[in-house]
Amino acid sequence: TAIRISIASPEQIRAWSSGEVQKGETINYRTQRPEKDGLFCEKIFGPTKDWECQCGKYKRQKYKGVVCDRCGVEVTRSNVRRQRLGHIALAAPVANIWFVKNTPSVMSLALDLKLSDLTRVLYYSAYVINRVDIELMREKLEQHVSEVEQLRNEPYDRLKPFWDDAFEADMGAEPVLESLKLLDRGLDQERYYTEQEMRATSSQIRTKAGKRMRLLETFRRSENRMQDMIMTILPVLPPELRPMVQLDGGRFATSDLNDLYRRVLSRNHRLKRFASMRAPGLMIRNEKRMLQEAVDSLIDNGRQGKAVKGKRDHALKSLSDLLKGKQGRFRQNLLGKRVDYSGRSVIVVGPELKMDQCGLPKRMALELFKPFVMHRLVLSALAPNIKAAKRMVERSSPEVWHILEDVIKDRPVMLNRAPTLHRLGIQAFKPVLIEGSAIQLHPLVCSAFNADFDGDQMAVHVPLSTMAVNETRTVMLSINNMLSPASGDPLVAPTLDMVMGCYYLTELLPDGKGAGNHFYDIHEARIAYSDGQIDLRAPISVIDVAGADGPVDTTMGRLIFNETIPDSLGYKNQVMDRGAIKDLTSELYRNLTNVETAQALDKIKEMGFYYATKSGITIAINDIQVPARKHDILEAATQKVSDHENNFMMGMMTENEKYDRIIETWTKASDDMQTVVEDELKYFGGVAVMAMSGAKGNISQIKQMAGMRGLMSDPEGRIIERPVKSSFREGLTALEYFISTHGARKGLTDTALRTADSGYLTRRLVDVSQEVIVQEPDCEYAEPFYVEPRPNDPTLTSFAERMVGRMAGDVIADPRSGEIIIDRNEMIDEGIAEVIKDAGIERVPVRSPLTCQTRRGICQMCYGRLPATGNLVEIGQAVGVIAAQSIGEPGTQLTMRTFHTGGIAGSDITTGLPRVQETV
Repeated sequence: TAIRISIASPEQIRAWSSGEVQKGETINYRTQRPEKDGLFCEKIFGPTKDWECQCGKYKRQKYKGVVCDRCGVEVTRSNVRRQRLGHIALAAPVANIWFVKNTPSVMSLALDLKLSDLTRVLYYSAYVINRVDIELMREKLEQHVSEVEQLRNEPYDRLKPFWDDAFEADMGAEPVLESLKLLDRGLDQERYYTEQEMRATSSQIRTKAGKRMRLLETFRRSENRMQDMIMTILPVLPPELRPMVQLDGGRFATSDLNDLYRRVLSRNHRLKRFASMRAPGLMIRNEKRMLQEAVDSLIDNGRQGKAVKGKRDHALKSLSDLLKGKQGRFRQNLLGKRVDYSGRSVIVVGPELKMDQCGLPKRMALELFKPFVMHRLVLSALAPNIKAAKRMVERSSPEVWHILEDVIKDRPVMLNRAPTLHRLGIQAFKPVLIEGSAIQLHPLVCSAFNADFDGDQMAVHVPLSTMAVNETRTVMLSINNMLSPASGDPLVAPTLDMVMGCYYLTELLPDGKGAGNHFYDIHEARIAYSDGQIDLRAPISVIDVAGADGPVDTTMGRLIFNETIPDSLGYKNQVMDRGAIKDLTSELYRNLTNVETAQALDKIKEMGFYYATKSGITIAINDIQVPARKHDILEAATQKVSDHENNFMMGMMTENEKYDRIIETWTKASDDMQTVVEDELKYFGGVAVMAMSGAKGNISQIKQMAGMRGLMSDPEGRIIERPVKSSFREGLTALEYFISTHGARKGLTDTALRTADSGYLTRRLVDVSQEVIVQEPDCEYAEPFYVEPRPNDPTLTSFAERMVGRMAGDVIADPRSGEIIIDRNEMIDEGIAEVIKDAGIERVPVRSPLTCQTRRGICQMCYGRLPATGNLVEIGQAVGVIAAQSIGEPGTQLTMRTFHTGGIAGSDITTGLPRVQETV
């Protein structure tokens, strides 16, 4: 679907119009009815009441189509006031600002005039010559050569009497209209001359002629007339699209468009009056200029000069403002429609759900699936007809709930959380009916939605057609979307409580009860654990372990943990912190089917929650101990700072040098404090477990709690010289508190302002990359792109990671043995990447999107593996949009995460976002 925009001619506008608006009045304040021939006139736009004329002579539907002989209003439905246009006959032609002030200016390019000169002509500051009589001019020149020399730089008013009929000049839109009419008539001739210009030697002339040629060709093909860029008839929007509403106090609230139309009408009326009175030319020119400005404000307020403001000093919203932007007609109303079969509610955690399930409140589900339930009730002969079925649903009869259970078995629903920053912001789940009013969400899919349970809301959508249901089940189901489309990393790895539970379960306590005991298999060990002979985390030795080759020194907890994962993956004899669980998730995904991976992760989730509860891990104020070495670190730093200040006072360094040295000193002190806190972390109880397991928090946050807050940034991002020496455990002084507020405030403002910037960046990236689609299997480009190690890469992307998923651009062989590792156009997976790295190959030839020769897209071979699936990209995949979302989504997330660091000085995502824009 596409919208084709063309220029409306005066004849078309008259054909659309239902009548001429002649007065700027809107509503009669005595009768509360629209004024005749005004902006809300019932004669032009239709009746305000269904099937009733204005005077009340004709009422009811039987008079449909009758035009009242008294008031002239047609008897019809009142909703025609949303459709019927009016028009204003302008007393002078007016240029449409869209064609004048856009970049590049269409009108100036068509007329081959400078934009500044065209603007001066249109706004009555300069004349443009319409017609020149060459013969008459020659005669005059020969007769009065000396007088002409004196008049060379005189204004038009002095020149006109002298030249008499030798030339005609005018200002405003009239002469421009005449020029455009001539251009329309001689379009082919003009194209011929422009084509000659394109052969000129000057590159500047050629470029300009090329642009003009393209414009003339566009007008020729679209059959638009250039003269229609100048308006003689102005269409008036239907009144229901620019409403006027009465408020409680008797006053009226009105759309800004009504004020802008009123300005046009009053100036148009005044110009007509001046013209009929034969007013001086200067007054008429001034009125014409004011009419031009009034129409400009109506079409695009603020584009030319200062914006027209309303009573409360706000710029009035013009027609362009109603169309453009997020709140405009296109994005708000046409793209952002409300849809049927949808609902929204607050989300809560559903820990007992399977990964492809969501908990749907019964009453919400009944409303969403109401037509399906009613249809099934009639089919099952539980209701004689649809009307009876509807009554049963509304009364919530017991049979209805059984039918609803059957209906939802084969109908998945889609859950969406705004903002939908990437593809995984909307996923499908099998609904499970629950009591209550909140939607239950599986805890493992939270990271894909970036959802948490502090009041977030999600929308539910029901796919209707069989095709939509099949696509939802195969493409959008959550278990088919476990990997990040950006990086290929798993997005469903357990987090928070689950990580903490697994960490507690697999941790090793060397002096735990029963340490050093030997068992034959897990069953013996479990009996000993049940009898209280061994501790969950005590080191034990087991001879027969599934997934291991021989006896294993392990713990009871690790044996229990390994029961959740298949034996084919081997025995995991390690502490399961966040990183280890993420690696395990990747391994599960690579070696098992989606369903098996989901089942294994669900078991890990249940075990994590169970042992997190059983561990009883919590945090208390006494967990956080201020390190004894803090005083010495601060003392040394304070002494150094004092020395720098003394050196500055003695003139031994500049102010900038002093500032840099002080910042350097306090940064080192802060880093030393972090090292001390890290050394003593094991004594921090529950806080330490959370940080070390990766469940929640990091060493920087613990440093602020136990060590010192450190240096803070001011609102401009400049580091404040005076650090916050106290920790949260000790409490901040009044001065330190107010130093901290800078950073806290910056965090909040960044969240509000930069989120919009990041969203706009994503939008622009999608705009430029949306046409990049996988078009063909192979573009057959022979030259490979070489991947080389980057030891100083700030992104810390390893050599192996950069070649994984690419197609080999040439045959790659081991330089020592000559054995072929991989052939051209074969995919480099993780295993092959390691072999290449171990072989010591420094330059790896790969196929790259940068060198792809496919027209209007990309080929499968140059793109390689799609991170979201781990397989070769399919033809038709919109890889450009995926790339845009992969840059935009983390940008928005990191912006919203700024305030979690509390504004402490350091590299800031909000300085990184402009850098991304510069790079792109």
